[in-house]
Amino acid sequence: VIVGLSKMPKEPHQPSKEENEKVDDKGPEGSASQSDSSEEMLRKRIRKNTPSPHRRTPQSSPPKFVSVEEMMETAKGVTKMALAHEIVVNGSFQVKAPEPAEGSLEKRVKEIMHKVFWDSLESQLNDDPPVYDHAIKLVGEIKETLLSFLMPGQTRLQGQIEEALDLSLIQQQAENGALDIGKVAQFIISTMGAFCAPCRDEDVRKLQDIADVVPLFRAIFAVLDKMKIDMANFAVSSLRPHLLQQSVEYERNKFQEFLDKQPNALDFTQKWLQDTADTMLREPAGGASGASSSNPQLLLSLHNQAYLQLLCWDQSVDTFPETVLMDRARFQELQLELERLTRVASVLLIVYNCAGEAISGLPGLVDSLKGTISVLLADMHTPSFRADEAFAAVGEKLCLELGACLSQHGFSPFHPNRQSALKGQITAVKSQDNPIRKLIDSRIQAYLLGFLESSPHKSNPALPGGLAPIGKELEEIGVRLSHLVNFNKLVYAPFYQKLLQDILQPGGSSDT
Repeated sequence: VIVGLSKMPKEPHQPSKEENEKVDDKGPEGSASQSDSSEEMLRKRIRKNTPSPHRRTPQSSPPKFVSVEEMMETAKGVTKMALAHEIVVNGSFQVKAPEPAEGSLEKRVKEIMHKVFWDSLESQLNDDPPVYDHAIKLVGEIKETLLSFLMPGQTRLQGQIEEALDLSLIQQQAENGALDIGKVAQFIISTMGAFCAPCRDEDVRKLQDIADVVPLFRAIFAVLDKMKIDMANFAVSSLRPHLLQQSVEYERNKFQEFLDKQPNALDFTQKWLQDTADTMLREPAGGASGASSSNPQLLLSLHNQAYLQLLCWDQSVDTFPETVLMDRARFQELQLELERLTRVASVLLIVYNCAGEAISGLPGLVDSLKGTISVLLADMHTPSFRADEAFAAVGEKLCLELGACLSQHGFSPFHPNRQSALKGQITAVKSQDNPIRKLIDSRIQAYLLGFLESSPHKSNPALPGGLAPIGKELEEIGVRLSHLVNFNKLVYAPFYQKLLQDILQPGGSSDT
């Protein structure tokens, strides 16, 4: 039995007819033709062209045979498209140096080869007279690396490097026994100090403390490798604004090339959209019945609802749609975060409905309770998580905190029966069918849908009742989700438009 349902927050604001009739003219469905038929006719069209919701495997287009060379070229194109997409979508994207796994054969071979090389260099320098063949080659590699750091127009620095690291002159000095390899190294170090990022200043400074030539050159190359990564990441950050302008057309063309070679490359995307249409029709209060009678509005509503389905995707059952495959990890991250927030908000709603006015408005209490719940549910997505034990611990801990809070403010402590009822309601949140959890989840979905339906010039949607404790986190998720969705719509607009129209129009093909 759920205690305190009469104190539940009101249901979220239902949009008016005028609000429902607003269409985002920037969406990919905005170009769909207007239909004069009634909404009931549109619903009949969906029923007629939508396959059974129990169909797990999408129908495939006729196979098209391609050569191995074509497949290899296509794979390269998809890889480049994925890299460009990652740079544009992931603001924290950075190039990282490849490093073999610890204990792997590759790492062991690499270590052995490096040891052999540096031992050979040391042996040459210890000869009498010293042999500088390998050392001069290393200087040549360092010279090329330093020159690669130069920006166009830095001719003076280029001239200084060319003059100080003139390999023919260094070779002559070595043959005549007049080479000062330490002086050459000092020039290299000072030049690296001029080029490096501030985060590498300490690494370059430490080079000054190395006296032996072989360890010094080895350390120089290690720092240069880091500087190469720094320069690559600087280039990425500089290119990102320009790449954003071109990436929509680039990704769309690359995907079209892939689709030309693999005609069934949209099968799972089509199934995703059709399953969403099934869900809307099975739920009369959903998007299909609440949308206006205009075809574009129904298309837009169906498409936005489809993106929300990605936030509760069952990875073990369904294959992720092809058009959002590059963002699968990001959608999964949002999904896990939302699952945790749903449970946190559900427990807090139960606590405040059970405790009533005694704790309402007490400063800092909700943050304290929220922190306790978050800590105890932090591992909820790990294999070792035990829901029964975790929610039982949440109930015990919250009862202790509430008891202390009530005593501190002069209220009577919880009666044992009320404590038992509260613990039972909290433990019940672990079930997917728990009504409080389903209520919170539906309000979160409505809130996130508001982000997808809003335009850049509108303010964020109002936060439904019961979600205030997680409002900041939900707003961040809403912004991240809308960025992902808007970019995805821009890239795949032509493909989505055809698929969505096929679902709605009579005689539309279910094949891609």
